[in-house]
Amino acid sequence: MDKTHSSSAEQDPNETHPTRHDLDLPSGLTPEEFEDLKPSVTEHHTYPVGTRQCSSLLAQRIQAPPHAVWSVLRCFDNPQAYKHFIKSSHVNEGFELAVGCTRDVTVISGLPAATSTERLDLLDDDRHVIGFTIVGGEHRLRNYRSVTSVHGLERDGKIWSVVLESYGVDVPEGNTEEDTRLFADTVVKLNLQKLASVAEGINGDGDGKS
Repeated sequence: MDKTHSSSAEQDPNETHPTRHDLDLPSGLTPEEFEDLKPSVTEHHTYPVGTRQCSSLLAQRIQAPPHAVWSVLRCFDNPQAYKHFIKSSHVNEGFELAVGCTRDVTVISGLPAATSTERLDLLDDDRHVIGFTIVGGEHRLRNYRSVTSVHGLERDGKIWSVVLESYGVDVPEGNTEEDTRLFADTVVKLNLQKLASVAEGINGDGDGKS
């Protein structure tokens, strides 16, 4: 997880630096798995963040092949299939799944958010990578951008997937990086856990042999 940011008032708020998620082992992965995934982390999860932003990389191991995981993850118009806290999601009539399309999400009550308008920034069906940015709505995740990638691993005849999800987001005035990261990490972790459950259900017995 990238903790190199400083909230010092003396720093230029427009200054940016690249994330370095390849330096720290995410919780839930073995060192061997992370070593295999480092090139993908560098390629897909490195992007500029500002001095008043925080960033993190989370991982989820899923006992299902990548195509099963991707079949759920790529459905930008149906995020509630695996995301907690979403009451409903709406897309415009004539919606086509393509970079630049948007969805309007309504969040369940009890969270510091009500609605979120999200734009699809990246969709790569060949490499199983998807990314979006929050561009509007009533919520606390300002300038939130996320990239999620699915990776297949195989050892001893077994196939499984690892999903990597990284994000960058503004640290709200009066909040610390740690508080902001804790909130965002918790939401992402719960979503990834549900994604695992859904994908493993699609895969049947989830024995990793499909």
